Amino acid sequence: MNQYDVAIIGAGIAGASIASEIADHCSVIILEAEDQPGYHSTGRSAAFWTESYGGPQVQPLTTASYDFLHHPPARFSETSFLKKRRAVNIGRAGDQHLLEDFVSEFKDSGISMVRWDRDDITAVVPHLKQGWDRAVYEPDCCDIDVAGLHMAYIRDAKRKGVALSCNTQVAEIAHDESGWVINSGDNAIRAKLIINAAGAWASEIASLAGALPIEIQPMRRTMVQLHTDPPSAPDMPLVVALDGSFYFKPEAGGSFWLSPHDETPVVASDVAPEEWDVAVAIDRFQSILDVEIKSVNRKWAGLRSFTPDRLPVYGYDPQQPDFFWFAGQGGFGIQTAPAAAKLGKSIFLGIEKEAAVKGLDSDLYDPSRFAVMMA
Repeated sequence: MNQYDVAIIGAGIAGASIASEIADHCSVIILEAEDQPGYHSTGRSAAFWTESYGGPQVQPLTTASYDFLHHPPARFSETSFLKKRRAVNIGRAGDQHLLEDFVSEFKDSGISMVRWDRDDITAVVPHLKQGWDRAVYEPDCCDIDVAGLHMAYIRDAKRKGVALSCNTQVAEIAHDESGWVINSGDNAIRAKLIINAAGAWASEIASLAGALPIEIQPMRRTMVQLHTDPPSAPDMPLVVALDGSFYFKPEAGGSFWLSPHDETPVVASDVAPEEWDVAVAIDRFQSILDVEIKSVNRKWAGLRSFTPDRLPVYGYDPQQPDFFWFAGQGGFGIQTAPAAAKLGKSIFLGIEKEAAVKGLDSDLYDPSRFAVMMA
């Protein structure tokens, strides 16, 4: 039986990043159910970094991740993972209250935000239809090289001695005086500690281990790629509806990708887009830009997994002290990965939390908060 200090379940951005962070301190194996890491959520990410995404209690992790993403250590990557994009959070005349609420939420965050009128918007969003006349501009929004970041974490973890076992579907988890025994078909792994980085399957893994039954709900998110006439402008910003009904941005080759910002509860699985959601995405896109849709080039769906309070869960389980949660990262797991992994490491190893994200109250993310709710 193979023995390790730590078994991480899930090789998406969560599992890969925390493996990279802790590997200098313990022997680690990552167990991945699919034949490649990051198949379900990480590989289908919206691929942008914007500080307001996820709300004010997630924003400190996003902000703290910027320097690493923009100027990673040379040994980790020779190139930046970010490229300047900018974002425009857009609304109609009746959305003034949404604009004010949005700005108010982040008033003490240090995020760069500027109120815009229609002239400001049309200068960067061509072919804008009438009625869209107010916005909040975020100049610091960037595109993220998601695949590059994920693979850099995988490479770094392997360089530090982490073992990666793909096609390893966890079937049973048992605990004895020596730690955990994790069974997967004919294989068995023994580990002193488990890190639950299973994304949409995190609740199932917790149930197998007898951990706290935290409900982490997978949500389907639809993405569509369109070819239009005229084509997209490459320097156009990310456009996000203030009411949360859509977002879109230009894609290489003059196309757009867009989402209706849907969150449909689903069972954890290999999800596919529903035609209704694709139609809704296109309809909302046509409500804002006066362009002709020539073709739908591609459509896909991914999973975003949320806890009941929509904040991530990082920390040791109150029922199973050898079981560590690193899950529930919603759609912000990529943009917060560097800071979240450093914070996870600090909690996991019991070192000073402020060294990870200064000023952050990490108790916001502690799994014991759900034990209180269930009491």
